[in-house]
Amino acid sequence: MARDEAASPFRLDGRRALITGAGGGIGQALARTFKAAGATVIGADREESLLDNVALDRRAVFDVTDREAAAAAINRLEAAGAAPDIVVSNAGRTRAETLDAVDGAVWERELAINLTGAYNVVSPALAAMARRGGGAIVFIATVNALAHYGNPAYAAAKAGLVAYAKAIAVERGAAGVRANVICPGSVRTPAWDHRLQRAPDILDRVLPHYPLGRLVTPDEVAKAALFLASDGASGITGAVLAVDAGLTAGNLRFVNDVLGRG
Repeated sequence: MARDEAASPFRLDGRRALITGAGGGIGQALARTFKAAGATVIGADREESLLDNVALDRRAVFDVTDREAAAAAINRLEAAGAAPDIVVSNAGRTRAETLDAVDGAVWERELAINLTGAYNVVSPALAAMARRGGGAIVFIATVNALAHYGNPAYAAAKAGLVAYAKAIAVERGAAGVRANVICPGSVRTPAWDHRLQRAPDILDRVLPHYPLGRLVTPDEVAKAALFLASDGASGITGAVLAVDAGLTAGNLRFVNDVLGRG
């Protein structure tokens, strides 16, 4: 007999999931995946138009860097009986840069959206979850939080998410709240289009660093987030999951260039 789909630990029926940055490449995949799993999906982004092509049950329009606006959005959801049971903190952005390109303005901008912006949304949602007796938070970070691959200010901000998630896991676990982090490698989203236009051979230089020989897809990141948000991961909190086509497992180019020549 086929297993009852509703009994699957990876279903989210009856739960509300707030996804920030829902209009982006990963955000759209998150919305599709969570909706297919039965969740009521609340998509948030900084402009209404960014959500036009995303299938959502509810929209929340605010800039995560605006603490008051973010808190007001969470409060409105709670007042309407739609407080999220799950928050996927996905909003973020960066520019490719090295340490020489980082100044005070770059540093502040990167931390504002990638770390403080996540806090602005998660903090009031976390308080509501704790009052209700549980919830799940998934942060979308990056492999840059685990090792240096460039973008130092962005990396510092995303590494902060790892520490924040662990703090939530330890201090709010007794309230039934779990917090975990996904660290994607390079993800093939439309953000790559302009880079490919400038340098059509860029993937020839990027892919040899990845053991799987390809970039990660937005759907792969979304499926990992679904797992961590679901009861299938009910015993997992404070964890960091790399979804990176093997990048952080080791240095493939070193193996090929150095050991492979022996």
